Amino acid sequence: MQEIVDLARERKVPVRFEPREMLDRAVMGASPHQGIVAFGAAERFATLEETIAAGGMHVVLDGVEDPHNLGAIVRTAHAAGASAIVIPERRAAGLTEVVARAAAGALAYLPVVRVTNVNRSLESLKASGYWIYGLDERGEHVYDQVDFAAPTAIVLGGEGKGLHEHVAKHCDFLVRIPMTAGGVASLNVSVAAGVMLFEWRRRLSL
Repeated sequence: MQEIVDLARERKVPVRFEPREMLDRAVMGASPHQGIVAFGAAERFATLEETIAAGGMHVVLDGVEDPHNLGAIVRTAHAAGASAIVIPERRAAGLTEVVARAAAGALAYLPVVRVTNVNRSLESLKASGYWIYGLDERGEHVYDQVDFAAPTAIVLGGEGKGLHEHVAKHCDFLVRIPMTAGGVASLNVSVAAGVMLFEWRRRLSL
């Protein structure tokens, strides 16, 4: 195992150590992992400079770890008309086969950018004139009442944790989806993405 770790670091492949339960969840029972799991990209990553130059709405993910959620968000973002997905390099799902299946072909059309630091990426988007909207249950603005300024970036937090504090501070607006019925405080991140992104899309059509 140490040899694999040393080789990965030598080749600048990110390495992180996780509990066995996390590894079990990562392989989804497909094969015995023997304590090591490697993630390879199913598609080529774009750069933030490329996607900013192309323009359009960016969906920034702050630590979405479930590959099914990531794939569902990619599929929804493409259907809603987003121009790019931005994901962090560490502590987040990468472009695996599971993601590709859940995205149902959307990865062929929607560029994905992998960044080392979400906060710096938000700063780059702001410097290029983007308005940043973070989806957070503590948000002051309701998702269907806030005015979307263009160009737009929508930030979604990870499962269970929501937006990190510093990421939230980089947002121009914090937006919430009111939970008017039921006993849960928030929606699954991929479902929340659908609600938010199609509301943004609806506004474009008005």
